[in-house]
Amino acid sequence: MQTWVRTLVAIGLALTALSAISERVREPGVTDTEIRIGNLMPYSGNLEVFGAIGKAEAAYFEMINEHGGISGRKVRFISYDDKSNPVTALELTRRLIEEDDVLLMFGSFGTPGNFAVRSYLNERQIPQLFIASGDDHLSDPSSFPWTMGWQPSFREEGRIYANYIQAFYPGTRIVALWQNDQVGREIVKGLEDGLGSVARMIRVDIAYDIADAHLDTHVSILKQSGAEIFVFAGAPADAAKVIRIAAELNWHPVFILSHMASSIATALKPAGVENAVGAITAAFLKDADDPAWKDGKATKDWQSFVDKYGRAGGNDDGAAVFGYAAAETLVQVLKQCGNDLSRANVMKQAGTLKEYQGSVLLPGIKISTGPRNFRPIEHLRLVQFDGRTWQPIGDVLETAFSNVDR
Repeated sequence: MQTWVRTLVAIGLALTALSAISERVREPGVTDTEIRIGNLMPYSGNLEVFGAIGKAEAAYFEMINEHGGISGRKVRFISYDDKSNPVTALELTRRLIEEDDVLLMFGSFGTPGNFAVRSYLNERQIPQLFIASGDDHLSDPSSFPWTMGWQPSFREEGRIYANYIQAFYPGTRIVALWQNDQVGREIVKGLEDGLGSVARMIRVDIAYDIADAHLDTHVSILKQSGAEIFVFAGAPADAAKVIRIAAELNWHPVFILSHMASSIATALKPAGVENAVGAITAAFLKDADDPAWKDGKATKDWQSFVDKYGRAGGNDDGAAVFGYAAAETLVQVLKQCGNDLSRANVMKQAGTLKEYQGSVLLPGIKISTGPRNFRPIEHLRLVQFDGRTWQPIGDVLETAFSNVDR
């Protein structure tokens, strides 16, 4: 009898231990039926156009849930409007962690807000995954091992434009108009670094505030320089304005637009597509309107997605494609986690992606990560606008991050 009792006690202790292990691998933000994900987006304010990223992500997770979720768990995507205000970002992140009990922060937009919450999340060992910012300092695993970027580096993007200019327009006069924030500064810094000793060919560069209503004055000053290359780094609506203003001034430089300013729906169409023909940008995502992809499964899936989830954005909305691709990457990580949805394992799986080919990434652009490589996408491709779509004009280009150990 005593032996039987001891056996029952042993079994009870074993079950208790297994239960404790189960709880450890499914910590805050995870239940048997749900995974809670936190996110911040500028759904209002000067940068609300990028709120389309969050809307597409929300629609993507809804689609995943309709197909059974991830290992039987539905994704609850909790996304708040921080208006791109870093103070608000910290307040809302605290709310997501301490009240909404999310497992991780995913894909929040913007450099200042992500800087504002980085220490808070790292101190608590909470994943800050696939940030919607190309700032190099948000991909530094040696100092912030719980923070991981997603898109290519802003500075490397600028260097790629410099290489293009030197290859195809050597000795050509250049002007730059850039949004006076971390994004604009990093792209122009990369442009200067890439030009090296010929950076003197940048005849005029002007920083503007996003609330500046006098872009016509800036464009007029830039025209007077006699430049043939116009590099613009800023919001899509401002890109539309400067392209249109230049056309009104009968000035037709070669426009090089930063990736964030290159959406056909929110930049080029408002500018007048006839004014934007010939514009150059660096891309890593497919243009769903490009006939080259029309028969592919990924494009058909994307078309079905935007048809069903209209709020996710249109075919030619670059921000919506960005959100779709980022959400797809997170789902891949969560699937790799299996039933171990601990925060530590989420970071482990995010840091062990190997040649992952997202469905809307351009051919040749894959996602790989490692212990010292927290920049998942390290390649870009130069493309040129033909009046309808972005067309590739060269090979896939590696950034300087390509040599970091994986």
